Amino acid sequence: MGKASRDKGNRTERAIAKRLNGIRIPLSGATDYAKGDIEAYNMTFEVKARANGFKQIYGWIDKEDADALIIKADRKEPLVVLPIDEFKKIMEGE
Repeated sequence: MGKASRDKGNRTERAIAKRLNGIRIPLSGATDYAKGDIEAYNMTFEVKARANGFKQIYGWIDKEDADALIIKADRKEPLVVLPIDEFKKIMEGE
């Protein structure tokens, strides 16, 4: 991984941890001890940031009149995708 990619990931993790009032896990992924990137709401999160890698997912959320998106690959568990502010409201009971 190049320095620019690493820096982008670190910036993204710090910003999301702050937004969720969580903590960024030091050395995440670098050791067997530290798993995940962020801890918040008694959950561990893996954070991925791509320039256009998730463009289709954003397109589905933006065009549909829904609060969340459920995606599923064959033989995998369904995933719920929702805007971070909606997730935060749910976790804080608003």
